[in-house]
Amino acid sequence: MKKSLYEIESKYISLISEIEEMEGEVTAENLEALEINESELHGKSIAYLSVISTREAEVAQIDAEIKRLQSIKKSNNNVIDRLKSNLLDAVNLFGSFEVGLSKFGVRKSKRLEIIDTKLIPKNYMVHKTTSAPDKSEITKAIKNGEFVDGVELIECNNLKIN
Repeated sequence: MKKSLYEIESKYISLISEIEEMEGEVTAENLEALEINESELHGKSIAYLSVISTREAEVAQIDAEIKRLQSIKKSNNNVIDRLKSNLLDAVNLFGSFEVGLSKFGVRKSKRLEIIDTKLIPKNYMVHKTTSAPDKSEITKAIKNGEFVDGVELIECNNLKIN
């Protein structure tokens, strides 16, 4: 029966507790169980590493495919914009026209363009105030021994695979 990493860890903790209860005395059975547990851990770790490597490669391929598709999308949007511009130029030159069931013409619309925001009266301005913690400055302050209310510097253990 294949054991999960959780089961291997639980068995190890149980063995260590048993050894501690016997005041550090290690029996032959305990030693054998520890060796088996260690070999299971090595095997499971290799299997995990294989899955991690495979998934990282898949993520890299997905990222590359996303970039490729974004490039195609941008190219298609450029073609669409250029063709629409050409049709607008034709309508401006020749006037409205029909081809089959499609009608080509212009419709008027209005768009507001801001030239200089400093000249706009204040009653037409929206005031937005945003603030966010400066994490790098707070980290420096805590490392220098300062106390900062509302934050806590947490030490994390991150997996390192060489």
